Amino acid sequence: MTHSRYLGHVVAICVVLVWGVTFINTKVLLGTGLSPIEIFVLRFIIAYTGIWTFSPRRLWCESWRDELRMLALGITGGSFYFAAENEALRWTMANNVSFIVCSAPVFTILLALLLFRDVRATGRLFLGTVLALAGMAAIIFNGHFVLHLSPRGDLLALAAALCWAVYSILIRSVSRRYSAVFITRKVFAYGLLTILPFFALHPWQFPLSGLLQPTVWMNLLFLSLVASLICFVLWSWAVKEIGALSSSNYIYLNPIATCIASAIILSEPITPIAILGLVLIILGVYLAEKR
Repeated sequence: MTHSRYLGHVVAICVVLVWGVTFINTKVLLGTGLSPIEIFVLRFIIAYTGIWTFSPRRLWCESWRDELRMLALGITGGSFYFAAENEALRWTMANNVSFIVCSAPVFTILLALLLFRDVRATGRLFLGTVLALAGMAAIIFNGHFVLHLSPRGDLLALAAALCWAVYSILIRSVSRRYSAVFITRKVFAYGLLTILPFFALHPWQFPLSGLLQPTVWMNLLFLSLVASLICFVLWSWAVKEIGALSSSNYIYLNPIATCIASAIILSEPITPIAILGLVLIILGVYLAEKR
């Protein structure tokens, strides 16, 4: 393994662990009265403003076909992904949403197998995927598997997982021709533009004076500058270095960061079932990634 590929794996793991912590930040912001869509808009506006400080001033892609791909990235990795995930939470249990959304790597694998000839399904990949899913379920449901089916909510969560799978596949092609910073700026811009129609259904209600609360602006800055700006740039670079399939597999590590952050910040206990889940996820990802 070359140095750049090794670094790509390390970067992908770090990014996913940061994204796992963002669940806590979002939960805190929801408690202040911000709606899910309002959080998304504020998060991406700050991140988009920040990226212009070191982004090239180039505005457009080399072709309209690539520009449409960037639009698709903004939808699948931005507006539609977050809108579907957050809206799903209104109609079904959080456990259902977490499990379905975090299974996005499964759909990424299926899409890759259908679209790319250089991707092959192996027994090791299958076993690793099954172990990672089992570990993820153990952490999310924590030994209490109570699945209440809600067709609308579950379908929305499934739509979010499919969005991220498509995002992972699309970014593979554009990352070969454009820098990670340029791609990230495009994702932010088109994500913001395509989220605007959702305000016709859910108008803005949070008072702007509320943004002065330390709890609000501190969590927003973390979500915007760290989890969005820095992490999206690093994720684009990691996909370029190690591929869409390998980087997507690390999404299984997301619940690990959430579990640890919940124990530290929210004082939620880590149970033996959760520890078993951690072990299964790590083993599953190792098997899926090992060549």
